[in-house]
Amino acid sequence: LLALTTFLCFVASGAHEAYAALAGMETVITILFLLLYLLRLDARMRCLFWPLADLFNSVIAALFLLVVCLFAIIIKTNKGILAGGVLGLILLVLCIVDAVLLCKKISLDKPRGRSAPAK
Repeated sequence: LLALTTFLCFVASGAHEAYAALAGMETVITILFLLLYLLRLDARMRCLFWPLADLFNSVIAALFLLVVCLFAIIIKTNKGILAGGVLGLILLVLCIVDAVLLCKKISLDKPRGRSAPAK
């Protein structure tokens, strides 16, 4: 919801297209990952280690959000861009928290899924 709100602030304020594109892209990717986990498609599609893909998404999104939102806050041509920049920085913090939690959850040493031996 925060990514969607950031996107709407950038679009409504007439910000540069790059600001809105980044926020919109993060909104879509977040919705796709949410649907992937809610519909349990990650268990059906084992060709990719989904938590690691989610970790990469969080790290890359945090880097892009850092640059774009700092530019939006520094330039702040109107209040909508400033609000979008501040909300984007809050989203940046949430992406970092998500990356840290995923790093703690991911363990490459233990086996995954049903192929794990019974104890």
